[in-house]
Amino acid sequence: MNMMLRNVFRSVAILMTVVLLAGCGSSGSMSSYEMARQKSLEEIKAGPFDGGRMWTFEYAPVDYFEKTYGFKVTEDWLEDARLSALRLTTGCSASFVSADGLVMTNHHCVRGSLPTVQEEGERLLDTGFFAETLEDERKIPDVALEQLIEIRDVTAEVHAAMDAAQTAEERVAARDAKIDEIESAAAEETGYRAQIITLYNGGKFSLYLYRRFDDVRLVLAPEIQIAHFGGEFDNFTYPRYCLDFSFLRVYDEDGKPFKPDNFFNWSKAGAQEDEAVFVIGNPGSTNRLSTAEQLAYYRDVQYPFVFDLINKRMDVLLRYTEANPDEAEEMRTDILSMSNAQKAYMGRLTGLRDDVLMQRRRDFDRQFRAEVMKRPELADKYGSVWEEIAEARAKMREVAPDLYAFRAGGLGVSDFYSRAAQLVMLARELKKPEDERSAAFKGDRLELMKRALSKDIGANIKLDKLTLENQLKMMINMLGIDDPVVQVMLQGRTPAVAASQLLEATLLRDSTRIEALVNGAPDAIMASDDPFIAAARLAAPRYERAQEVAREMSARDEVNRSLLGRALFDVYGTDIPPDATFSLRIADGIVKGFDYNGTKAPAHTTFYGLYDRYYSFKGEEAWELPERWLNPPPAFDMSTPMDFVSTNDIIGGNSGSPIINKDREVVGLVFDGNIESLPGDFIFAEDMANRTVSVHSAGILEAVRHIIKADRIARELERGSLPNIR
Repeated sequence: MNMMLRNVFRSVAILMTVVLLAGCGSSGSMSSYEMARQKSLEEIKAGPFDGGRMWTFEYAPVDYFEKTYGFKVTEDWLEDARLSALRLTTGCSASFVSADGLVMTNHHCVRGSLPTVQEEGERLLDTGFFAETLEDERKIPDVALEQLIEIRDVTAEVHAAMDAAQTAEERVAARDAKIDEIESAAAEETGYRAQIITLYNGGKFSLYLYRRFDDVRLVLAPEIQIAHFGGEFDNFTYPRYCLDFSFLRVYDEDGKPFKPDNFFNWSKAGAQEDEAVFVIGNPGSTNRLSTAEQLAYYRDVQYPFVFDLINKRMDVLLRYTEANPDEAEEMRTDILSMSNAQKAYMGRLTGLRDDVLMQRRRDFDRQFRAEVMKRPELADKYGSVWEEIAEARAKMREVAPDLYAFRAGGLGVSDFYSRAAQLVMLARELKKPEDERSAAFKGDRLELMKRALSKDIGANIKLDKLTLENQLKMMINMLGIDDPVVQVMLQGRTPAVAASQLLEATLLRDSTRIEALVNGAPDAIMASDDPFIAAARLAAPRYERAQEVAREMSARDEVNRSLLGRALFDVYGTDIPPDATFSLRIADGIVKGFDYNGTKAPAHTTFYGLYDRYYSFKGEEAWELPERWLNPPPAFDMSTPMDFVSTNDIIGGNSGSPIINKDREVVGLVFDGNIESLPGDFIFAEDMANRTVSVHSAGILEAVRHIIKADRIARELERGSLPNIR
């Protein structure tokens, strides 16, 4: 297991290089992406859908749908699709698939909740779960679903508040205050949860009103081995053989299955090749409206830092589980998450480092700016935005090393360094006159902070040692071995030795001494010879200066992004969709395979392929099958489609999205993108074989009925209701 995961990064890096250099092409005709690689950079132009096809429901492109697919989308169609779709508070999408509140989403979207509902002696990740009756369906704590009930345009109100302010910081504060005001008033008026969604980076603002369902129960989840078949080797790849699905049910206030007025009917036939299909879900976030300067900052500074954090965290987890195998099960979900993040950020970086893709974004910048500048009324309002964004990014590059290296918490930061940084921050604030302190260091909030800081750190020392070792390595990489803070922490030692000795020497392992520092005079903290506090004390002024610059540049960026969004809307209207914001979108596409590695990936895979992978990799853990899959019953049809690919535009957050046909029938369930889709954070490159990977509706039904033996769920999907309770 550990060695397998260690090899993931190396294998995928090689594969990504091959994919990008070869253009994923076969020996036949070249794609437009491949042809672009034969041109000089100056000849490369932006594509018509580089900004993607994640359309909002309030600006759905009905004329485009009709022209492209010969399909007239009506208001009733859109309303039914919107009300049938759901958003999971775990960061995924979902949908109603029966009149009795049955909900479909991915297995990986509820994977973390399975241990919270299992009973003593159960291992639901390994065995799966099926509730034989309604009474057996288990309530999932701390998980809710949200249904988008209504959308209101509040752009004029928010823009008016911003335009009345002067500085960038004041404009951001005015925007936030107006958003809070509108949300509070709408929630009181309607009783729904109100959220203002920022579109076009602030060019438009929409008020979304959500009905929230808190009683969510687990109905069915397959084994993780079949849901995540192929493990991290097959993650972000295709052809694929996963049954990454689960079913939940919403219950009403009386403890009975909720009866929605809108739900998606089930397609037994499922997705057909070349068929037009639509993903209805909540894509998380994209940066497709960013300027070339902003993308360059992500490429050169921000994403390499995050990628390094993820890699180092994976290293910590693998080393820890190797030394503590009895805790491997507890770490499994974290390892899977980190492995997933490794590939995601590697794909983003690879895309940003691809000259063709970046040139397409630069060409869009050029065209967009030219359109603005040739209209005097737009040039006056927006003409300087590009330069101001470039200046802000340049200033952020200057402070990034201190900003990232001296973080007071988060991924990759030792719990002990984090507490030391917080104590130093407390002391520095308390030494100021009260009227100059930050709000968090006054009155009741100060007392709450002191109580929190007085508590025992409760760290896992073995895990923190590995984290600290990697934190020190990162500081060396970012600041240099001669940096004063690095010198204080290392004292001439290697990072591994320094981490061990720092943890042995610190007084922060003693909660009594921590409490004495918190409740004593600020000078006691500032004079402490604790090695963590000494380092944090030296780092604090630099970190605060970097934070100050970052706050100022962030405010300027937010205002300029908003102006850029307004300009985009003024020039292109809704022909270009806004960036993803984990809010409901509709993404169009067709079911279609692609060329890769000199061969072809089919539009769909079948269960025959699943068994071929099992026997071809016999004995390798990633492709093992759960026991009940080893001898399928005669009725099980292995020619049934299992997974499929389509040209729809998705990103993280779309996991669990239904993929429907023109008749609003579920033909599949989105669970992944292929490797070629990973640059989708900043560009949608369908010509680069960008594909959405989904579980086929026919495959889900076949497995539910014949392998899982959940006939009551199979019948509910086919009927659209539970006959025994209607």
